[in-house]
Amino acid sequence: MIDEQLALGDSFIHRIDPCVRVVAALVVSFSLALSNDFYVLGSYFILALILVGLASLPPGMVVKRLKPMLIFVLMIWVILPFTFKGDAYAHLGPLTVTRPGLELCLRISIKSVSILLVFIALLATMTVAALGQVLHRLKVPDKLVFLLLMTYRYIAVIHGEYTRLVRAARFRGFVPGTNLHSYKTYAYIAGMLFVRASLRAQRVHKAMLCRGFNGRFYTLESPVENRFNPYFMAVIAVLTLVLIFMEIIGK
Repeated sequence: MIDEQLALGDSFIHRIDPCVRVVAALVVSFSLALSNDFYVLGSYFILALILVGLASLPPGMVVKRLKPMLIFVLMIWVILPFTFKGDAYAHLGPLTVTRPGLELCLRISIKSVSILLVFIALLATMTVAALGQVLHRLKVPDKLVFLLLMTYRYIAVIHGEYTRLVRAARFRGFVPGTNLHSYKTYAYIAGMLFVRASLRAQRVHKAMLCRGFNGRFYTLESPVENRFNPYFMAVIAVLTLVLIFMEIIGK
C-alpha cells in the first residue's frame, strides 16, 4: 500500500476536520497560483512553513516528498533563464541570462514549493480513505471518488503483478538493454499487465456486486469534532484575503 506515515501523527493539523483542511488547501493553493508579487509569494511561503510546523512533520520526510518536484524546478533553472527573452542580466560565455527569465524561475520555484508544502501539511496528514470521505461530503461525483479509492487500493496489487512478470522474464534469461528485443519484451510485459489488471478488475467488481455494492462507499467515521475547526478556516480565509488585497495593491 502507499505510505501514509504522515497521517499517523497527533498534531494540531491532524485534529482539524479533514473537510476543513481540504477546503483550506484549495483556497490557499488557488490564490497562491494566481499571485505574482514577490512579497506576496514570500508571505505564502511563510504560511506554508507555519502549516508544516503546526502539523509537526519531520523535516526529513518533508524534504523527501519535495525531491521529485525540486528536480523539475532545477531543470527549469537550467533552461529558462537562457531561453526567455528580455533584458540581459549576466553573460556566461556565449549564453545570456535574462532578468525576466530569472524572475519567472523564482516565481515558479516559490509557487511550486509553497503549494506542495501546503498539500503536504493539510492533505498528506490524512488517509486516502478520509480524503475519499471528504470528497463525497463536498459533493464530488461518486464515480470520481470511487475511482480514487479503488486506484489507491489496487495500485500495490498491480505493482506486485508487474514484479512477478519481470521476475518471470528474468528467469527465462531476459537481460534488459537498449535494443529492440528489450523494448519488445517490456511492451509484452505492459500488455500482459493491462490484461491481468482488467481481468482482476472484473473479478473484483463481480465480488463487490455479490456483496451488495451499489456504486457508493459507506463509512462509519464521523466528522472530527474540534472547536478550532471554524477558527482555523476563518484564519486561513482572512490571511488569504489579505494577501489577495496586497497583490491587488501591488499592481
